Amino acid sequence: MTGRLAGKVIAVTRPQAQAGPLAAAIAAAGGEAFCFPLLDIAPADDPAPLAAAVARLADYDFAAFVSPNAVDHALPAILRHGPWPGGLQALAVGPGTVKALAAHGVGDCLAPSERFDSEALLDLPGLAPTQVAGRRVALFRGDGGRELLAETLRARGAVVDAIPCYRRSAPGDFTVLADAARLDGITLSSSEALRHLVAGLGIARVRDIPLFVPHARIAELAQALGLTRVILTPPADQGLIDGLLAYNWSA
Repeated sequence: MTGRLAGKVIAVTRPQAQAGPLAAAIAAAGGEAFCFPLLDIAPADDPAPLAAAVARLADYDFAAFVSPNAVDHALPAILRHGPWPGGLQALAVGPGTVKALAAHGVGDCLAPSERFDSEALLDLPGLAPTQVAGRRVALFRGDGGRELLAETLRARGAVVDAIPCYRRSAPGDFTVLADAARLDGITLSSSEALRHLVAGLGIARVRDIPLFVPHARIAELAQALGLTRVILTPPADQGLIDGLLAYNWSA
């Protein structure tokens, strides 16, 4: 096998439904993708909040989706109820979420184009206080997670309903990952996944493995946990693969 990543085994820790593109890019560069989701995704325990939001979706001005998982667990229910309401502005945190919405036929999505996080979404002119004050926002998300998006929109005068449509949990068994004969690098796409990795394997097991992360917040947490081989890449899957390709593997 030839390519920049030839002979390298790279752990892909995205949720199972989102792991394919990054794994394929690693394979295309000659590497071996070792897929081990550090977040298990399942429907919300209580389906009532999602059902209630779907029933009154036309009353909202904005529908915000924090991740592709939010789209995958909310859009089927929305579209079973009826077509996407005219005049309802879709919001997305990043390109993966935009792509997931488009796959369901929802376009004209307001999303950041460079940084992909809640802060970047909130920086868009379309979500300025003058644009959201007094308007209603349906925020489709997982259980728990950051409150920044909801709290900031409320502070700007919006009425925000946070709707849990999926739940996240740590893997029940780390044996497969712990028994991996070799890992040359690990990709991590969320702080929660990083916490699960450290809890599941321990600091000593991962301290000497390069960790590739696409957001400064994840890098800061990794360093706070005592991990020093942390490579901050550009955003999203493309950023991770760019970071893997640029890394000096002989160092």
